[in-house]
Amino acid sequence: MTGSSPQLEPAVDLRALADWMDREGLPGGPITGVERLAGGTQNILIRFTRGGRCYVFRRGPEHLRPRSNDVIAREALVLAALEGTDVPHPRLIAACTDESVLGGAVFYLMEPVEGFNATVAMPALHASDAGIRHAMGLSAAEALARLGAVDHVAVGLDDFGRPEGFLERQVGRWMSELDSYSRYDGYPGPDMPGLDRVAEWLDANRPSSFAPGIMHGDYHLANLMYEYDGPAVAAIVDWEMSTIGDPLLDLGWLVAMWPAPDGEGVAAPSAVAALGGLCSGQELVARYAELTSRDLSAIDWYTALACFKCGIVLEGSNARACAGKATREVGDLLHAITLGLFARARTIIGG
Repeated sequence: MTGSSPQLEPAVDLRALADWMDREGLPGGPITGVERLAGGTQNILIRFTRGGRCYVFRRGPEHLRPRSNDVIAREALVLAALEGTDVPHPRLIAACTDESVLGGAVFYLMEPVEGFNATVAMPALHASDAGIRHAMGLSAAEALARLGAVDHVAVGLDDFGRPEGFLERQVGRWMSELDSYSRYDGYPGPDMPGLDRVAEWLDANRPSSFAPGIMHGDYHLANLMYEYDGPAVAAIVDWEMSTIGDPLLDLGWLVAMWPAPDGEGVAAPSAVAALGGLCSGQELVARYAELTSRDLSAIDWYTALACFKCGIVLEGSNARACAGKATREVGDLLHAITLGLFARARTIIGG
């Protein structure tokens, strides 16, 4: 008999899931060892075992948002496309885009990643060796360079995004997103010093061309799993912002969110940052440069754009907190990160 858990119902009907797995030809038997996994979003992650095989299940939040199913379906597409590449990623097992199977939710199954999230906790090996921590950053740059080298057309993602005009759209797209937060009752509007100046600088200094490729869209430490026996990245996770665009924005994002070697930085406090010993942002760029033919001469522009875009994304949680749709603690933390990101952008543009 398939097991169930009051914490999972009604978000995950395990019996319906088992029936679908049977139709997919996956190993049968009871679903056991069900464990809810923590994640960086409200998406539901569950680890379980069936028929001697371990799985991780992923779907949107219990209360689906308008684009939740599209996001999950896109994640499954990009994971399938990465099969056979040297990009470290969770291996997709099967995906279901039929919303009738599981109460309206699109979902997929992937193989568990044997690794740890360095923002949450550090194994003794990594915690005790500054050399390993330094190499973890270089490994993050290496994994990203591998992603940027994938031919998105060859792996079937030629219509996964709209690379034409990608850079030209960025400032207007995210200023419009910021404007949309006015819909939240109680939100007084953005308090982001330098917002207009950064936006103007980005438009005035935009690179004239780029080579399109797969973008993760939210590439930073919290979305990386590391191997237990060394500094290598075991998997890049949480692909919900992935698209076809300019992969150098991912590099700018990594640099913008990277903790300084002394553990300071604009991101939320994390286990690895607290220990220090990490490489510098300049070293991240240098390692990426060794593995790519892309022109990195405008990396400061990409880093400033990452600060701008990420800051606006995070400000959305502050706006929701003002309206009582997120906790005030979360809103304050993310607004503080936004202020740090815009301070960093102002430093880059020289004002």
